[in-house]
Amino acid sequence: MWGFLSADGNTIFLAALLLMLLIGAVEAAGLGAGLGHDGLDGHDLDHPSLLGWLNVGRLPLLMVIVVFLFAFGVTGLVLQQLIAGVFRHPAPAWIAGPLAAAVALPFTRVLGGLLARILPGDETTAVSRETLVGRVAVVVTGAARVGSPAQARVRDAHGQTHYVMVEPDDEGEVFEQGTSVIIVRNAGARFLAIRNESEALL
Repeated sequence: MWGFLSADGNTIFLAALLLMLLIGAVEAAGLGAGLGHDGLDGHDLDHPSLLGWLNVGRLPLLMVIVVFLFAFGVTGLVLQQLIAGVFRHPAPAWIAGPLAAAVALPFTRVLGGLLARILPGDETTAVSRETLVGRVAVVVTGAARVGSPAQARVRDAHGQTHYVMVEPDDEGEVFEQGTSVIIVRNAGARFLAIRNESEALL
């Protein structure tokens, strides 16, 4: 079995499965807070695209990637097992890889659709970015400075969670990780915020 798994043509499939496990471990440890939330709401995927077809927007992008890595790794190893049974050795990666990807993509779509129905969605309700102005957010990664935004978590009027980039509205202000802020303006790809000094708004 190890001889089969260590064959050159299987390296990419083992790497996919190991990467999937690594992402899961990072998320479980809480080190990847917010990485699975790419800010792609349903209204950002109105036009047909591969991402929309793969359910990105209904599921966090990172979760879709994990599902694809699982499907690609398992499909590739099963395919190589079948090929080895016929030809006595696995196919080269440049042959097996595209074949496995061709199967993994529709599998990812189907499984992603099932997960989107089962799991509670953070961003299933499409809202305008303007509706987030005036809401309380919490910085979740890095430190936000003027000209150097950091990621923050905010809930909209429907209770859905969004991950947005914020920076201080006041020059010289710094928002460390865990700081509660109030979004005061939408500035294109980021939001400007002030420190939340009210305990009632936590």
